[in-house]
Amino acid sequence: MGVMLVLMLPLLLLGISGLLFIYQEVSRLWSKSAVQNKVVVITDALSELGKGGARLVLCGKNWEKLESLYDSLISVADPSKTFTPKLVLLDLSDISCVQDVAKEVLDCYGCVDILINNASVKVKGPAHKISLELDRKIMNANYLGPITLTKVLLPNMISRRTGQIVLVNSIQGKFGLPFRTAYAASKHAALGFFDCLRAEVEEYDVVVSTVSPVFIRSHHAHPERGNWSASIWKFFSRKLTQGEHPVEVAEEVMSTVRRRKQEVLMANPIPRAAVYIRALFPEFFFAVVACGVKDRLSVPGEG
Repeated sequence: MGVMLVLMLPLLLLGISGLLFIYQEVSRLWSKSAVQNKVVVITDALSELGKGGARLVLCGKNWEKLESLYDSLISVADPSKTFTPKLVLLDLSDISCVQDVAKEVLDCYGCVDILINNASVKVKGPAHKISLELDRKIMNANYLGPITLTKVLLPNMISRRTGQIVLVNSIQGKFGLPFRTAYAASKHAALGFFDCLRAEVEEYDVVVSTVSPVFIRSHHAHPERGNWSASIWKFFSRKLTQGEHPVEVAEEVMSTVRRRKQEVLMANPIPRAAVYIRALFPEFFFAVVACGVKDRLSVPGEG
């Protein structure tokens, strides 16, 4: 009996490997079909979506970066299977131009199937040292801009009774951290708006999804490696600062679109647990955060 098990083990492993390969291939093909021939508007564009055969509208406030992204997509795309992306200069903090851009997209394609709100502006500093002007800029870029774009494109989705809106937000839409008052406030506001909107448009078969990573790091940045002490706050902070790579976020957005998921939290166990601790044990959460502020203020040169 033992000999038979030993002989069967390689066959069992081979069978499992085959099933995993088939699952990955089906998932890859399904990802492409989810956006095939659909009009996809992306703010601060995620290039991975360009491989799915979508009619891409790539929005951004830096024209040189948009052109660079355009060139990278064209260089790897199969002309017989992909569409030429449309580039649109868009600064979400300029609310007056957002409506004009949305109307331009509708005039070009007649509809929008998928809207991915991905743009974000960050700021860090004590609340009393951040000007109200900067507060307004952050709120415009992270909240008013995305909802303005959404409101202009939404009636088209409702009338066609189809569509999906994806908000790439932040875990700070779930809880706030010190020295990020403006950023956390804008992310709280955005999450609240799209959570409410989800319920409102469900009857029209319009899906609202939120993807919340800890944060999205640059392509070349790596988590900082330091000589951390064993304090709860520093351990907690270290886990929070290990953000997601842009490619990982793009793949998660593709999965969210394909599966029409409503909410995704991209986080390792520590920040994921913090979300539940904030909800269930707020006093403990506040105490840990307050200790972190005291630790930072006690470090020379970091006051």
